[in-house]
Amino acid sequence: MLLLVFSCSQKSEHSEIETYPAPLLDLQAELDGIEETRAAFQLAIKDKRYGDLAQYSTDDFIGVSPGSVEWLEYKREREQKLGMFSYDSIRMRPQETVIVSDSVAYDFGTSSVFYTNAKGESVELLDTFLAILKKDKRVAFGKFIEKWPLQLLSRRINCSS
Repeated sequence: MLLLVFSCSQKSEHSEIETYPAPLLDLQAELDGIEETRAAFQLAIKDKRYGDLAQYSTDDFIGVSPGSVEWLEYKREREQKLGMFSYDSIRMRPQETVIVSDSVAYDFGTSSVFYTNAKGESVELLDTFLAILKKDKRVAFGKFIEKWPLQLLSRRINCSS
């Protein structure tokens, strides 16, 4: 018993853990940055600046589109007409945005996608989204920049009917 008490009271070089203070995050500023990026993403779609959308996703983007009848009809019309992406607009309604760390967050909610069908009618498609956001941290023009460019790793996960 004495040996056990003695050995537990001894400190070892390997058992010491160094701790560093976690960087302080201004959560409201981070959430505002995500909201600003979301608004810019929606505006790029509304303005049909599809070439700008690449700045909102990573190179290894994985997207899963809904498979409802309405979404399949949209895909069919899009491929016949344009062979490319073509929304009139998207309205995202986040329900939960969580800052996980100083460089990762996620955004979950519902959205409405609008497009004009072959009959000239405006069609609303509903879905649920989950976006995993990775903060862009880099040096540009001699300045350190931190922003949340959505960096979508995943988007449509389900269709709400």
